[in-house]
Amino acid sequence: MTSNRQDGDSWDLASSVGATATAVAASRALATRAGVIDDRWAEPLVRAVGMPHFIDILDGRADSDSQVERMADGMAVRTRFFDGFLAEATSAGIDQVVILASGLDARAYRMSWPASSVVYEIDQSGVIDFKAATLRDLGAEPTVEVRNVGVDLRDDWPAALRAAGFDPERRTAWIAEGLLMYLPAEAQDRLFDHITALNPAGSRLATEFFPNMNAFTTDDGQWKRYGFNDDLAGLIYAGERSHVIEYLQGLGWTVSGIVVRELFEQYGIEHHDDEMTARFDGSQYICAQLS
Repeated sequence: MTSNRQDGDSWDLASSVGATATAVAASRALATRAGVIDDRWAEPLVRAVGMPHFIDILDGRADSDSQVERMADGMAVRTRFFDGFLAEATSAGIDQVVILASGLDARAYRMSWPASSVVYEIDQSGVIDFKAATLRDLGAEPTVEVRNVGVDLRDDWPAALRAAGFDPERRTAWIAEGLLMYLPAEAQDRLFDHITALNPAGSRLATEFFPNMNAFTTDDGQWKRYGFNDDLAGLIYAGERSHVIEYLQGLGWTVSGIVVRELFEQYGIEHHDDEMTARFDGSQYICAQLS
């Protein structure tokens, strides 16, 4: 399937790639209700975006099946992995954090951080500004110094990050969560090239590895059953791209990964075997440290 994306396209949280961030936040809200994660800001942020489909899901009015609950379970596993990565990195003395394509991520408002920490959130300006304003209106206070960087990750985001105060001599923890499939193949490589160039040894990175991006692009209506009102497949850059683990190793990172299925078992969350999960067999969440 051909991507509907084009160079320089933009979005808010109710359209295109931005709507997927709202879908993920809706899943985090459901997972919070189920008691498997704790993200108190997910639901009010989704309601502030105002997309009727996701509000209907939260209010139990959506015409959906168990796929929505399975999506919530998957996002709970993903959230716990990246939360754990950041907790471990900060416990090891890393106090500069960059969240790439932060969307409706509220880690800077819900996690505990060492007093010296600073968190940089990068996303398109409309997304960043909306989230910051909404959380302020909700009375949310960040639990860490947070600096918002409104820039497209296909543009010169390293310059924007440095302009916001980022220190390239300071060890940093990076997360690229739910991001890579929305980047063209060459932009994925540039992302890792830039991250590597911005870091001293000992910096850490968490991201994901999918054996085949085409798993996202099968146009059979499955994504709508998972709660995506728009066609997710058309937002993905499919086709051949660098193998994430091998590419990072080539840049000097030591990489370890865990198969997503194993994380379900580790966290005590049921993993359902069906056509959709079979597409992503072998997918991993990975941690890397720069040598």
